Amino acid sequence: LNEQPRMPDLVHSHYADAGYVGVRLSNLLNVPLVHTGHSLGRDKRKRLLARGLPREEIERTYNIERRIDAEEEILANADLVVTSTHNEIEEQYGLYNYYDPTRMAVIPPGTNLEQFYPPEAGEKISFKYRLDHFLKEPEKPLILALSRPDERKNILTLIEAYGESKELQQTANLLIVAGTRDDINDLDKGARAVFKNILLLTDFYDLYGHIAIPKSHDAEEVPEIYRLATLSKGVFINPALTEPFGLTILEAAASGLPVVATENGGPVDIISNCQCGTLIDPLDKEDITRGLLKYLTDEESWNCISQNGIHGVRKHYSWLAHSQTYLDKISKLENRYETVPEEKSLPKTLRYRDRAIFTDLDQNLIGNSMALKQLTSVILENRKCVSFGIATGRRIESALALMKKHEIPRPDILISSLGTRIHYGRSLTEDDSWADHIDHDWAPRRISKLLDNLPGLKRQPKSEQTPHKISYYYDSSVAPEQDEIINLLRQKEITANVILSFGQFLDVIPSRASKGQALRYVAQRLEIPLEQTLVAGGSGADEDMMRGNTLAVVVENRHHEELSQLDEIERIYFAGQPHASGILEALEHYNFFDACRVPDA
Repeated sequence: LNEQPRMPDLVHSHYADAGYVGVRLSNLLNVPLVHTGHSLGRDKRKRLLARGLPREEIERTYNIERRIDAEEEILANADLVVTSTHNEIEEQYGLYNYYDPTRMAVIPPGTNLEQFYPPEAGEKISFKYRLDHFLKEPEKPLILALSRPDERKNILTLIEAYGESKELQQTANLLIVAGTRDDINDLDKGARAVFKNILLLTDFYDLYGHIAIPKSHDAEEVPEIYRLATLSKGVFINPALTEPFGLTILEAAASGLPVVATENGGPVDIISNCQCGTLIDPLDKEDITRGLLKYLTDEESWNCISQNGIHGVRKHYSWLAHSQTYLDKISKLENRYETVPEEKSLPKTLRYRDRAIFTDLDQNLIGNSMALKQLTSVILENRKCVSFGIATGRRIESALALMKKHEIPRPDILISSLGTRIHYGRSLTEDDSWADHIDHDWAPRRISKLLDNLPGLKRQPKSEQTPHKISYYYDSSVAPEQDEIINLLRQKEITANVILSFGQFLDVIPSRASKGQALRYVAQRLEIPLEQTLVAGGSGADEDMMRGNTLAVVVENRHHEELSQLDEIERIYFAGQPHASGILEALEHYNFFDACRVPDA
């Protein structure tokens, strides 16, 4: 991004993993976050549990809790969540603690109207000849069902409805387009079962001559198949048990086909907007039959609904309509404040250095005075090209007192109080823009009211509290686990970061604050690549500072702390030496003053 002519005006993320990144990027750049989920972890877990999968297996296979945590964080931070349907808002996002429908907008995807359009009178469609050998009376209207061979698409109930209705059989042929197959036995278990049951039902109802089940089709033929059904004065049906959106419904309606669709999910919006068909209960065979006959036996109704679909899709579901709605929604999102603060708070000497060293105080610099002197000497010798920073959980007064006691030179950047305060240079100029930035959605009174009376949490002295940090002593024998405290805040729709350090100190800070977010903010201001930033830490409060593109090190005396589980991450180096000696070891490991990179394995 720094190499681009300008910074983005907003960040738009898709899916949970990109949303996780989007939250951090939008916070760093101070621009709105727009998110499209596509599929959601809570909904997926619900469906997998309904299919009988054990909760432990779901977690092991999909890491579903981690995904849900990311989605909760996205919902807490997103300025706008884009969905395809109202059903998605109510039924899927409604499962989340940070559910807020006022920040959600239905902006359905568009349909390619250059590909899907009504047929011309007398148009010859070659796919028709691939159906003739299936059908006794190929000139009859076609009931078209097009989907993948999945049990949830409910093709079998459709065949049962057709097989049990002599009127349907006399009126129309049934065309099932369900993917491509060579040998049914080579398909996966689910598809194989669907096709075998299709054939069994065809035989049971003796539908030979009434049903066509072509073995294959190309993607390019799909628009032709819709137009063929339209020319036959047929109907498109989507009998799925539930349909998240309903793209095939749009394609069919754009092609001039009346639609009969499931009442569960996205089709509700499409039918309402376009007036292009009717909704049915997918488990009610009589309802399916009535819906199909409604258009197959009434030419006037068929013509009206056909025209509604053609015009309705163009109005509501073209890519032009999608783009116009999207631009209208995002134009109402205001940038929260200036992206880059004024340069006056930055000492001039900091602006010309191309790399940086950041370290915690306790357990890193303190503990080996000889190694500390050696590290200090190395930093001072390279002061022209290296910025020196300290990132600590201590208050600034406490950090300065400790540095003075151990003769640690005053850093170029001091990040204190777990990343809630940033100071620059020997004069300790505070970055007021950072304080304004992290104040977004910060609700200290509500947090205190919620947590002060929890068992195992005891307020630290007033001297340890700051405007953007609420600190507790934490007794793990009686206190709720960290995840439980996070969920408690979520249930009250409170956005904050909860940090547990050394198993006994619990701090709550704004969602935009942390050591890692503060470090990235500073790196952006100083234009220092994260790939050339060495970070030394060890406690849980350091995790987001050490993940990602930084050159990270955990010194030997901290291997047992909360970050021990990160020992397989490529960019985190676990030094063999303790304290400052471990940092010196990491400087050599990364060839920091020369190539400055992760060494080849």
